[in-house]
Amino acid sequence: MIQLPLSKLSNVGTTIFSQMTQLANENQAINLSQGFPDFMPDPELLNYVDNFIKKGFNQYAPMGGMIGLKEEIARKIENSHQAIYHPDSEITVTAGGTQAIFTAIATFIKRDDEVIIFEPAYDCYEPTVELFGGVIRRFEMKAPDYAIDWNAVKGMVNEKTKMIILNNPNNPSGRILKESDIQELIHIVKDTPILILSDEVYENIVFDGKQHLSICKYPELRERSLLIASFGKLFHVTGWKVGYCAAPKILTDEFRKVHQFNVFSVNTPIQLALAEYMKDDEHYNHLNEFFQKKRDFLRQGLSTTSFELLDCEGTYFQALKYDKISDKNDFDFASELTVTHKVASVPFSSFYKNKVNENVIRLCFAKKEETLERAIENLSKI
Repeated sequence: MIQLPLSKLSNVGTTIFSQMTQLANENQAINLSQGFPDFMPDPELLNYVDNFIKKGFNQYAPMGGMIGLKEEIARKIENSHQAIYHPDSEITVTAGGTQAIFTAIATFIKRDDEVIIFEPAYDCYEPTVELFGGVIRRFEMKAPDYAIDWNAVKGMVNEKTKMIILNNPNNPSGRILKESDIQELIHIVKDTPILILSDEVYENIVFDGKQHLSICKYPELRERSLLIASFGKLFHVTGWKVGYCAAPKILTDEFRKVHQFNVFSVNTPIQLALAEYMKDDEHYNHLNEFFQKKRDFLRQGLSTTSFELLDCEGTYFQALKYDKISDKNDFDFASELTVTHKVASVPFSSFYKNKVNENVIRLCFAKKEETLERAIENLSKI
């Protein structure tokens, strides 16, 4: 038998999210592992989709996206961050945030280019960089505060550094970047050609009156940055897979050269529905309050347990430290939690290349109150 070649990612297995969801399904466990809501989106948004389908808007959209949606995205960014992007030449609608991230990396990363990421990190960054011959340089943020030592980051920068990938707010830690972080970053990239890929899919889910500091608020960063966002997180429709990339025209022109041969265009009636729905800012202005109630409900319910609740400044994920409960590594503990106590979580070590184990797991609280109630009841028995 002939020996067929392996793929470029032959060492990559099934994601931890798929693994934990499968384990949850096999054990009839409450699935707080994968980051998706278990409640319906607004019926008004669903009606818009239905109407546009029935009106015949079912063929290809323009490659860069429907102009009405791009105009609403530009308006949202300007209102939220006082940054101006031209709707037609600087905003591209993508098939979700992950496709935008993949396309940005595919566009700009060549063999031996170095890319700095901050771990714990979303699992698509590293394999995508490696797929295109790039080299990952990692800064490991550690519990409990997941702070960044910018002097250490500066020491990682050299003439091969092509890109820095940020995730703000950070999944899974829930940490948000502060003004001091941004100023340090500005200092590091000044007078360099380094690009910034800023994954801000949770930008509207920031708590306790804190402010999301988008990369686009800072002109000296905006000119070198690709800003990624997602409607899945904004409107509870993760299965629709619609996001966008906002970037200066010089970067957008290059981004679209790859985008056109990847997905080319994105679901037409859903783009039109999102554009119509976004005309009312109230549909997203209070998302932080909506999810803060869920966060607080979960935290209050777990406050009498032996879990240590780490700070959650943003996203819809709560980190729990369990070292007072078990000395098992986080993967084994998460598996036991799913099988024995019927609550599925994600071990933090899966967000580190070196499988850093600090006895921390992640729970998703983008769930109905009754779902969270059942999870709290189960976890309170440990």
